[in-house]
Amino acid sequence: MIKERILVIGGAGFIGSHTVDLLLQEGYRVRVLDNFSTGCRENLPASHPGLEVVTGDIANPLLWEPVMDDVDGILHFAAQVSVQKSIENPVRSCAENIQNFVVVLELARKRGVRVVYASSAAVYGDPQILPLRESDPVAPISPYGLEKYSNELYARLYEQMYDLSHMGLRYFNVYGPRQDPRSPYSGVISRFVEQLRLREPLTIRGDGLQERDFIHVFDVARVNVAALFAGDNGVINIGSGIATSIRQLATTMCALHGSGDFSWVPALPGDIRHSQADVRVMNSRLGAAQVSFSDGLRQFLGTMGLTVGRGAAVVHSSPQISAS
Repeated sequence: MIKERILVIGGAGFIGSHTVDLLLQEGYRVRVLDNFSTGCRENLPASHPGLEVVTGDIANPLLWEPVMDDVDGILHFAAQVSVQKSIENPVRSCAENIQNFVVVLELARKRGVRVVYASSAAVYGDPQILPLRESDPVAPISPYGLEKYSNELYARLYEQMYDLSHMGLRYFNVYGPRQDPRSPYSGVISRFVEQLRLREPLTIRGDGLQERDFIHVFDVARVNVAALFAGDNGVINIGSGIATSIRQLATTMCALHGSGDFSWVPALPGDIRHSQADVRVMNSRLGAAQVSFSDGLRQFLGTMGLTVGRGAAVVHSSPQISAS
């Protein structure tokens, strides 16, 4: 049986391409729309019979009719994803992250299909109480975080006005293969992997005690697809539920690899100090993360051609929250 056709906007990027792989693996037809400003064609299985690739930008109205033809659902990952760039050029960041998002909502409304979109833990700002629940107050400290929260408000408004089906996924720190260490969105893990590969010291910003909640991209792809068919609306935290300091991460990665050193540089403005997701809603509605941090790091190091020892242990600063 031929399954639905899913439009994946930004499908050649890091998270998008892994989600495309999973959709194709599960038998869905996939149409990718990407302008390839950051996404890579090499991330997509070009010869797959279920894949169609359209080169262009969602802001181009000439593409709206052809990309929406026979579409049964939308996954939206295209965005300006750098906090630093949003600070340096907030006008452009706003246009890319809010105006283009409203275009996606309009297309979903007119077609009558569900839209699942990438939000961010950046909506919470720099919280004082952890772990973060979806019901906790939002307080963005960067234009990027504010833009993502604006997306959530627009989606909620479209639900109220037009009965639009939607879900926003508040990603915490996603890592894994295909994450470009040169990208402004690149997570600290991919940068550390690249520095290990080049035999450079791992660059730690500030005191290294900043905490992050890391989740493997394979788990993110799985919850993306689950969210598309979940049926309910709203926002959900996407993380592991475990907080790890950057200093702990660097120590663990050097131990896994068997070598490495650190260098220290000043912290960036707008950098969040502590981050950890309460993942009980994700676990109950979309399924819990399945890739352990230790296995994920080993796998990522291996895909980059780095040697990985067997004896190193991964130490976390707080335990995972169990679903209730």
